[in-house]
Amino acid sequence: MSIIKNKRSQRGFTMVEVLIAVFVLSVGLLGLAGLQAQSLQFNFSAYQRSQSNFLAYDIIDRMRVNRDEALLGTYDIELDDDAPADPGCQAAAASCSTADMVNFDLAQWIGNIENLLTQGDGAVAVTVVGGRAQVEVTITWLDNRTLDESEDRTETFTVSSVL
Repeated sequence: MSIIKNKRSQRGFTMVEVLIAVFVLSVGLLGLAGLQAQSLQFNFSAYQRSQSNFLAYDIIDRMRVNRDEALLGTYDIELDDDAPADPGCQAAAASCSTADMVNFDLAQWIGNIENLLTQGDGAVAVTVVGGRAQVEVTITWLDNRTLDESEDRTETFTVSSVL
């Protein structure tokens, strides 16, 4: 008789176990979803940082190709300046001067910054001292790595090089 009594007292015990297991599993899956969301945000942040690095060296390489104009300071551009008009130097039959190439390079560079970076902007400053040209390229963009939409983080990447 005591065996029958034990079986009756355990009735419904497995349902409680199942409910606890489902609860623990759902909490774990919610945590995993949160980790995935943060991973995507940090991955995009790293992508933007890589793009800013690439874009900074892109304009420096363009300046090395057109060094005479760079030494004159024609590549200088400030943050929030509008990109110059594209003179259409990319066409096969285009005959562009070195000054036109400066406008072409800056128009493409600013366009790439605006397309690849969130609220991206760039600046270039050339300083010539003792026959050596030093260029400083600054790129800024908006980087929201937090889930809080009200918190804006402006990131800045600056590189200096000798032409």
